[in-house]
Amino acid sequence: MKRVVVTGVGVYSPIGTSYTAVDESLRNRRSGIRYMPEFEALDGINSHVAGVVEGADPMRIARKYRRSMGRVAQLMALATMDAVADAGLDPDRLSDPRIGLSMGSTMGSGSALEEIFLQFAKERTVRGHKSTSFLQVMSHTCAANMALMFSIRGRIYAPCTACTSSSQAIGFAYEAIQAGYQDMMLAGGAEEMHWTSVATFDVMQGTSYNFNDRPHLASRPFDADRTGLVVADGSACVILEELERAKSRGTKIYGEIEAFHTNSDGYHMSSPSTDGMRACMEGALAAGGLSPKDIDYINAHATATPLGDRAEAGAIRAIFEDKTPVSSTKSYTGHTFGACGAIETVFSLAMINKGYLAPTLNLESVDPECEGIDHITDVRDVAPRRIMSNNFAFGGVNTSLVIKKYEG
Repeated sequence: MKRVVVTGVGVYSPIGTSYTAVDESLRNRRSGIRYMPEFEALDGINSHVAGVVEGADPMRIARKYRRSMGRVAQLMALATMDAVADAGLDPDRLSDPRIGLSMGSTMGSGSALEEIFLQFAKERTVRGHKSTSFLQVMSHTCAANMALMFSIRGRIYAPCTACTSSSQAIGFAYEAIQAGYQDMMLAGGAEEMHWTSVATFDVMQGTSYNFNDRPHLASRPFDADRTGLVVADGSACVILEELERAKSRGTKIYGEIEAFHTNSDGYHMSSPSTDGMRACMEGALAAGGLSPKDIDYINAHATATPLGDRAEAGAIRAIFEDKTPVSSTKSYTGHTFGACGAIETVFSLAMINKGYLAPTLNLESVDPECEGIDHITDVRDVAPRRIMSNNFAFGGVNTSLVIKKYEG
């Protein structure tokens, strides 16, 4: 099996739009959650906070590509452009059939979808309807737009599995290179923050609402006072490359993808399964020939929903007991849904290369049902060698990635 390394990164998140910026935010405990005054006008919505990417300039994208992109694909394009440049690749020379692409999102552009259906439902007309509208809202808009923008001719994957979309995208890209089908993959995912996402989780009683006046405290995974998640947007792209190819290019290497596993709970559409989560983590360990003691840190999915955090804590406790440090970086960003796996991969690479572990912000009083694991509540100056990054989604979809420090 081929070894797979990361040779380029690009990230747009509520805590920064570069590898350096997110590293500084993680180290300095800087939250990206802010108050959203526009949510006050939405009848029945209790959560008035969100994590929003600031400073994303879509004008960097050539108009001929930008016109078929909603915000979600624009965020994906910006992260991909940065990752390609970071890896020292010529964006005009990525059409080699040995180079593929794997990018996911929960859905297409929420703002474009709202515009389309307001026109259809209120005016009952298609007059004035833009020919590019569907391209902005289709579920594989990120993958399709990036494949066009970078003239990709290799394999293309477009996972659309909610919160595991981009972690599956990275995992599938890793498997394609590991098995020898591709030499390089552009992998990641994006999500657009839109009020309909907030409304969806509000109706399900799954959003944070008790810290609207103090948004930096709103995202609090594992904490006894959490009420739910904070909706956020963002994107991230990592360039995955077969090790010998990367070495022949003399490019820098951020780290190595060592193992991946994905499975299904087969249990419930929205309720989390401790057994399914545990089986996924155990599957990743088995895929890498690893034992629990080989993992130095777990970047938990932990979105701050009462049931989800308890289920994940129980699964971690069953495998790792209290011997492996755990935190949730969603306490910084909120939940970026389809983008979270890719964003958290970049966060994990920063911690591996900079030698620290980021804490769970706002973890003031651990929920008794989330005890029994080693919660990180302040920055630890510990250099992790291996990180397990977990993501879990509606429909019982689970993923675990093992990311390793590159050691030659």
